[in-house]
Amino acid sequence: MTQNDAMTVEPLDAEAARAAIPALADILADAVESGASVGFMHWNGPSDYRAFWTGVVTEVEAGRTILFAARQGAEMLGTAQLQLVGKPNQPHRAEIAKVLVHSRARRRGLGAALMQAAETAARQAKRDLLVLDTDEYGGARQLYSKLGWTELGTIPRYALMPDGRDCGSTFFYKSLR
Repeated sequence: MTQNDAMTVEPLDAEAARAAIPALADILADAVESGASVGFMHWNGPSDYRAFWTGVVTEVEAGRTILFAARQGAEMLGTAQLQLVGKPNQPHRAEIAKVLVHSRARRRGLGAALMQAAETAARQAKRDLLVLDTDEYGGARQLYSKLGWTELGTIPRYALMPDGRDCGSTFFYKSLR
């Protein structure tokens, strides 16, 4: 991969998402191996990651999730999800989930590009309030703040790091109004 390879972010329909499961599983495995608190432990393996993404494909098929892929050239290096809340009293809200950029591609703007694509899709889906949570120790906190998200606070011991240590989750929101 060269620096001249174009960076793209695109939503994946269910068929494309299903075909991308191996690449998505690799990105998730890299996040876990890098120590990110993303819902998995060090003892999880490829079958767990594939099963997770198979569930996401089901949500994409049902229209409840918009899945994004970030590529540089032909290689998939990042992903994010916009989960459309389906509760009758929350038709204006969506959640951002699993914003993951492969460790070899960080600091190239892929995370920001994924977030911008998710915000654009939220507006198109008539969602003007977005929420997310992230590991209290991760670098994503700086990214979200830089992109205009408001930090609400951290819940201690909300989850575990892949090695079993306690991890707080920091919650953010962004109004698109």
